[in-house]
Amino acid sequence: MTPPLGALRRISRDRPQPRVAGERCDLCAQPVTESHPHVVHLEGRALMCACRPCYLLFAGDADQRYRAVPDRYLRFPDVAVDGPAFDALDIPVGLAFLFRNSVQERLVAFYPGPAGATESELPMGAWDGVLAAHPALATLRPDVEALLVRRPTPGAAHSGSCHLVPIDVCYELVGTLRQGWRGFDGGSEARAALAAFFAMVDERSVDG
Repeated sequence: MTPPLGALRRISRDRPQPRVAGERCDLCAQPVTESHPHVVHLEGRALMCACRPCYLLFAGDADQRYRAVPDRYLRFPDVAVDGPAFDALDIPVGLAFLFRNSVQERLVAFYPGPAGATESELPMGAWDGVLAAHPALATLRPDVEALLVRRPTPGAAHSGSCHLVPIDVCYELVGTLRQGWRGFDGGSEARAALAAFFAMVDERSVDG
């Protein structure tokens, strides 16, 4: 069987360069539709657009440098995001997404905001405490899935939630909030975008 990376090189060599404008596969340069999958380059921590054939090359664990982002949405209604286990993570804001970086072997949190996403390294001991309190969260796949945590804040209209989502969806949220953020608290446009985003996530999710 041809190794995935070798097959990718063959595809890149044999296929002509596209002559149409628009988004392209970052792996073979073929045009892709607006709704296309992604793969993660693990060492560079880069999210790459992919056509369907290239995406399928990395859907398994055959290559360690690239990994396909799955399309899995889970909700965890029994996880208490305002409980002591999550308090130990010292997340300073109400909204964050967490993922496991397998190259650096650490847990990372990102906080979406007006300047993009602020990165913070989380203590592994505290994460172990979260997993002990909520074992179902151990299903999180490194690098390609994120735990989307929305903690209740004073005056918030929601009670908090915890979802497992594809990592590319989180970066889409970062871009949406950055573009629409106004003033200190984001303004009505950012709040509406956030409400629509969580409605979409909840609609696609099944109980984990």
